[in-house]
Amino acid sequence: MAELVLSTLDQGVLTLTFNRPDTLNAWTDAMGRRYFDLLAQAEKDPEVRAVVVTGAGKGFCSGADFKTLTAIQTGSYDEEPDPRPNTFPTTIGKPIIAAVNGACAGLGMVHALVCDLVFTAEEAKWTTAFPRRGLIAEYGLSWVLPRVMGQQRAMDILLSGRVFTGREAYELGLANRAVPGESLLAQACEYARELAAHSSPASMAVIKRQVWHDWDTTLEESARTATQEMIASFGRPDFTEGVASFLERRPPNFPPL
Repeated sequence: MAELVLSTLDQGVLTLTFNRPDTLNAWTDAMGRRYFDLLAQAEKDPEVRAVVVTGAGKGFCSGADFKTLTAIQTGSYDEEPDPRPNTFPTTIGKPIIAAVNGACAGLGMVHALVCDLVFTAEEAKWTTAFPRRGLIAEYGLSWVLPRVMGQQRAMDILLSGRVFTGREAYELGLANRAVPGESLLAQACEYARELAAHSSPASMAVIKRQVWHDWDTTLEESARTATQEMIASFGRPDFTEGVASFLERRPPNFPPL
């Protein structure tokens, strides 16, 4: 199972690589379980300050494995599903960057968009695919997409199931950057190293929780919670170190999360 998702740690950045390249990294419960296990471990590992997720070979994740879909269709699927939802990455207190290197379809697109930031290869192929398989907007995409790109654009992507490039994904607001494929992982990791070196782990964890949670709250509730979080941050060593490093014109040395 360990080979289903490769894991490397360098300069505070954990790179997780979906590793089923012969299927364009099609999603299976076993691969998902391994991915979520590694994220849970990263949450507890003080050495990990940011995570980059990508795919081996020519795909990021081409969606649910067709063998799984066939088994579900025929009623022969008997694998115990992971109880953690596909939105599990949003609960991890460390920033997760998707580096979409190739095919990003269906469930693969879900897993790109439940990361906190998205870098994509300009030539990567994106698609929801759902209506062309007789399926619906799965795993919260009907909630995420309108908020990220607006309702009309979300309707286009969801109803048509059309294929679009990483460049268009960037133009639609689905990605932070669209870059040549050969430099994608390097740029994503460079950005992650910047977070690891210069951003407080405690601050990033709170900010991530604020952003994902505040979609469900009113402005007044968000402001009230932010005030409480700000008061709490004044008492953390991260605040002391952040101010000191600024005044002393040196890189910060924030404690691990």
